Amino acid sequence: MLAEAARQEFLLWLGAERRASPLTVEAYGTDLAGFLGFLTRHLGEEPSIAALAALRAADFRAWLAQEAIDGKINATRARHLSAVRTFFRWLARRHDAGNPQVRLLTTPRAKRPLPRALKPEEAREVAENIGEMSDTAATQARDAALFTLLYGCGLRIAEALALNVADAPREGSANPLRVVGKGQKERIVPVLPVVRQAVAAWLRLHPRPDPAAPLFLGVRGKRLDAAVAQRTLREFRRLSGLPEHATPHALRHSFATHLLAGGADLRSIQELLGHASLSTTQRYTSVDTDRLMEVWRRTHPRGTAG
Repeated sequence: MLAEAARQEFLLWLGAERRASPLTVEAYGTDLAGFLGFLTRHLGEEPSIAALAALRAADFRAWLAQEAIDGKINATRARHLSAVRTFFRWLARRHDAGNPQVRLLTTPRAKRPLPRALKPEEAREVAENIGEMSDTAATQARDAALFTLLYGCGLRIAEALALNVADAPREGSANPLRVVGKGQKERIVPVLPVVRQAVAAWLRLHPRPDPAAPLFLGVRGKRLDAAVAQRTLREFRRLSGLPEHATPHALRHSFATHLLAGGADLRSIQELLGHASLSTTQRYTSVDTDRLMEVWRRTHPRGTAG
């Protein structure tokens, strides 16, 4: 059997037996057609399933290299490789023509996207006005405190929602906030007066202000769910004309980016964010460079010259 006939049989199996959606079947078909087309050029003829079973690791690597030359990004190449692996698993089961070499390939790693921060005025807009989304004074105070805390201290949404009343930063106190982050790693974060004021306003309306109670409560009296906070910000950004990347996590990115723009050093930002590796924090230098380049393009007399 030639490879193209096997591809067609595989796609029929994918749709009929695996009940994959038509779009999924189409995507697999396109990805495999590209792979088999490369092999036809690479080998000088359309391969049979026996030829597929005999492919060397170097043949697969040559295909991935050609995809890179053709401008395919790592995420796309990883998807194509996944389709090829699925095809070979099917060949092994259906035609006893598997190829162990395909399992030994390293999956291309997708480039991690740069953090997308809000502009300072956009972040302040969220922190100062998101309470207007709520109908009750208590919920208004709660949301204002939560989002002011996220931007003012650079917390992850899960870290903020895990706080109890006993952990809350108190107005008039200079004590830092103790945060338990990923891997149960504790860090200490200084707290701005505006954050303390917002939290204090919420605590005055908190229905269960005993120390063991969750700091942020939902309408049913349990710990506030992250999905509720995300939905609140989603609705606020739509009504306020904020960009689509205005999310709770974008406030954390904004915290770091704005500190860097203000002259903070990377080591300090790493400690404040609770990053285990400095390389994670260094992504913010690329964000700040992009911002500076955009300012240069907009303001330099020759910035837009051809």
